[in-house]
Amino acid sequence: MIDPHANTPVLRTGTPLAKARGVVVLLHGRGASAEDILTLASPLHRDGVAYLAPQAANHTWYPQSFLAPREANEPYLASALAKIAAIVVEIEAAGIARERIVIAGFSQGACLTTEFAATNPARYAGLIAFTGGLIGSRDIDLHHEGFFAGTPALLLSGDPDPHVPWSRVEATAAELTRMGADVLTRRYPGRPHTISGDEIDHACRLLEQAFPATELR
Repeated sequence: MIDPHANTPVLRTGTPLAKARGVVVLLHGRGASAEDILTLASPLHRDGVAYLAPQAANHTWYPQSFLAPREANEPYLASALAKIAAIVVEIEAAGIARERIVIAGFSQGACLTTEFAATNPARYAGLIAFTGGLIGSRDIDLHHEGFFAGTPALLLSGDPDPHVPWSRVEATAAELTRMGADVLTRRYPGRPHTISGDEIDHACRLLEQAFPATELR
């Protein structure tokens, strides 16, 4: 099987994994890089937290739109999901449970965030999708089995967006809610394809709740 993302690097900043009380996994968008998305570690900083950002092969997690039939994005999509799974396994091997892991991404990375979580449901510290949604062209692609046990999830997007229709954000919110996530959506009319300051503020509040400063006292 072709596995294009298997051996790509994972960049790290913040507290070393062996000493971290929690982890934020950051997934970059199409044409971007791990270095790009890792710049979010500064505004999203929490003491004692590790920030990990995998790099997609050729800067693209999968070739077609996330709204295309799933098979049109294989084997790249499966490889991308396996890359995230391998990172989660590494984090758990370091003694950090999934309920101490936040997965976040922008655009293509946001789509991977929701898709990975929905196909690997558990109680996570949080999910943050900056402009993205579940992957696939059919209603059945949006249906997943499992339970999030109250995982907080942020789905944030501009509308209209050139790549992500608001209707898919709403459908994703409905599915994650059905699976037991505590979902907050925010629609930003006219916002370009980027991450706004208000979205960063929402993400910071999620991280403050996930990794409270009182734990360090």
